[in-house]
Amino acid sequence: MTAAENSVGIVSPKRFRHPAPFVLQCGETLEGFELVYETYGELNDAASNAVLVCHALSGNHHAAGFHDASDEKPGWWDACIGPGKPIDTSRYFVVSPNNLGGCHGSSGPLTTDPSTGRPYGPDFPAVTVKDWVASQAFLADHLGISRFTAIVGGSLGGMQAMQWAIDLPDRLHSAILIASAARLSAQNIAFNEIARQAILSDSQFHQGRYRERGRNPDLGLMLARMVGHVTYLSDDGMGRKFGREIKSGDIRHGRDVQFQVESYLHYQGRSFSKRFDANTYLLMTYALDYFDPASDFDDDLVRTLEGTRCNFCVISFSSDWRFSAERSKEIVDALMMARKNVISCTIESDQGHDAFLLPIPRYFDVLGGYFDRLFTEIDHAR
Repeated sequence: MTAAENSVGIVSPKRFRHPAPFVLQCGETLEGFELVYETYGELNDAASNAVLVCHALSGNHHAAGFHDASDEKPGWWDACIGPGKPIDTSRYFVVSPNNLGGCHGSSGPLTTDPSTGRPYGPDFPAVTVKDWVASQAFLADHLGISRFTAIVGGSLGGMQAMQWAIDLPDRLHSAILIASAARLSAQNIAFNEIARQAILSDSQFHQGRYRERGRNPDLGLMLARMVGHVTYLSDDGMGRKFGREIKSGDIRHGRDVQFQVESYLHYQGRSFSKRFDANTYLLMTYALDYFDPASDFDDDLVRTLEGTRCNFCVISFSSDWRFSAERSKEIVDALMMARKNVISCTIESDQGHDAFLLPIPRYFDVLGGYFDRLFTEIDHAR
């Protein structure tokens, strides 16, 4: 099945506005906020078939389908969301928001600061995973959803699903954590800091006020993406895809040589610099670094998860060294010690962290099987 088969078709983003003051974990207050989101499928009369999809660092609300007939690429998880797919939209009502602080329409650095009439830029306050959960809960209220059948996400999205289970335990039946972790390792924080420094040291960054000057830190964003993208892949996967193939130049004389892998990374970096905002990238990576729910429970992950009431599904990938299977095992072990209902699976793959985005047969069999079981449970509960 290709990504475009059984698509949800043409979709239109929607906008939710929360008009009341919203106090962030950092202590600052937003005088209201907006979230852009998409939905796929239909909410049933009991509002019992809703699934929340939480995106990762560079993701957004466009998880499935196409925005118009000329789109060449569908949403970032189109292979997984749609009729007959693991998250089957003939059964489920799927909600996919762009996180607060994002750069694809939700309130963030690109939107207008009502106190100045200018874009927030670097003045947009710090946000955390807890803030995202709280804002998503207001969106759920707006949609008439008191309880999600499942909240699912990969990487940073899995962290949001975990935080939902901790903060709002009565509002979800299942949390599905894919290629995620209970907190970042020192190595992960280090990679994020290298990426941030690439942006901060770009001469076009201008302390985050680049748009006011008609500039953009393209080089910094490109380097940040290149660093990040390498960590999302595996050595075996890169070797299989690129090897030491040369795109151009004469390696015998060492002149103007470019390997295929270099060309690929340059393309990824340039593309990213045109579609993502630098201030948002800084904000999102800090939110990743700061995520550590156990810090509120004396660094005891078992205690942290004792108050959760949902079921858990934890999926990892064998070649993912950025969010390794060992990090998922830590979550599973803590859930078992907390006497929670959890199933887990490590998928064999040579595609690194990016595997969570790909239609790997066993991965989709596991995920689809879990959603099949959830649908049966919903049906019996009516």
